[in-house]
Amino acid sequence: MVTLIIPDTAASVFGSAQNWTIENFGWFYVTAVAVFFVLLLVIAFGPMGRLKLGPDDSEPDFPFLSWVAMLFAAGMGIGLMYFGVAEPVQHYVTPPDVAPETMEAAREAMAITYTHWGLHGWAIYGLVGLALGYFAHRKGLPLAMRSAFHPLIGDRIYGPIGDLIDIFAICGTLFGIATSLGLGVSQIVSGLNAVFGLPATPWMQVILIVFVVGLATISVLSGVGKGVRRLSELNLVIAVCLMLFIMLAGPTLFLIRAYVQNFGLYLDHFIVR
Repeated sequence: MVTLIIPDTAASVFGSAQNWTIENFGWFYVTAVAVFFVLLLVIAFGPMGRLKLGPDDSEPDFPFLSWVAMLFAAGMGIGLMYFGVAEPVQHYVTPPDVAPETMEAAREAMAITYTHWGLHGWAIYGLVGLALGYFAHRKGLPLAMRSAFHPLIGDRIYGPIGDLIDIFAICGTLFGIATSLGLGVSQIVSGLNAVFGLPATPWMQVILIVFVVGLATISVLSGVGKGVRRLSELNLVIAVCLMLFIMLAGPTLFLIRAYVQNFGLYLDHFIVR
């Protein structure tokens, strides 16, 4: 509400807070994500990787591709359409280490984008999902972030400490969803304005937000096995079709070479990132 009333002041305050956090705790974020990734590798390829996130005799509820589609939809969201283009362009124009708008800047931009959307980013999702799934389906604890702290604080997860953990997790999730939804709606409004001439006004954004939230609510109420699964599968199919269209309609060989080279640069700078 405050950001709507005084948007300029809110943008200044949040921008200053973000810059202060990056400057003082950027090293912590980089180190934490690297630790998450190594930890998941140890779990996946070690003895613990054979454990099921449920009873020993349990079987998957959905086919493998359906799980991939749901994970893809949950992890990517609107970011595939918005940040998939905006982020590399931003780093290309304002790269951190090289001259802007050069070939080196283009490679650097793609390497940074791979860092945010590649193995590093999915390591964060994987660790949180593993903690929730293990303690909820293997240990019978509530499906909440507080359960992941049970080995540390025991039954105190059911008290004020556990409530504080869940409140913090819910607020973080809410802010993330709100940001993603806001950016996505802004992009949709701009697209409708460019293609159909619809007014790009705040009221149009509100209408689209209500529409998107309504669709999401219907999907959730229909259950994971119906709405969430089918929409996720459709989302994955459309994403693959979009990728193939860009690959075939665009400079195919250039895109393939650039992908291989940039991914190699990402692996080369894996620890540095």
